[in-house]
Amino acid sequence: MVVFSAPSGSGKTTLVHHLLDAGLPLEFSISAASRSIRGKEVHGKDYYFYSVEEFKKKINNNDFVEWEEVYQNHFYGTLKSELQRIWNSGKHIIFDVDVVGGLNIKRQYGEKALAVFVKPPSIIDLEKRLRGRGTEDEEGLKKRLDKAAYEMTFADQFDVVIVNDDLETAKKTVFNVVSEFLNS
Repeated sequence: MVVFSAPSGSGKTTLVHHLLDAGLPLEFSISAASRSIRGKEVHGKDYYFYSVEEFKKKINNNDFVEWEEVYQNHFYGTLKSELQRIWNSGKHIIFDVDVVGGLNIKRQYGEKALAVFVKPPSIIDLEKRLRGRGTEDEEGLKKRLDKAAYEMTFADQFDVVIVNDDLETAKKTVFNVVSEFLNS
């Protein structure tokens, strides 16, 4: 398993998609979420979207490897059935999860998991990226930036930290790191 975690806006999703397009034997673990669909996201491709009630029912049924209430009534998690689906296809799993979820997966799977933390060059750069998305109001943006500052305190608990200050360099670095891990 390869676990990518980062504060929102750090570029982890871009790097995960780069690895998926690079021909490595990886398949994306689709997370479950209790939030609304954004933009062009698709249920079953980007996330499994559930209502808060549906998500809580899955928690009670022990359907998750890990889950987290990231913001009030905004749950994210990894379904056990999703891991099984990917393993049945004969591929390695790549995750794009929040920081707490990434550390939970690493704790559960130990050496079978490579935990990668993608760090923005600075909070100022992160704010520019998030503003550029245009998906948040000021209150939402402040919440994300406060959370990002907190999440960055966990970086040293990951196996690898990649500062995404130059996207092409970051792409090469993650390809090399993940290739080495899969071939070890």
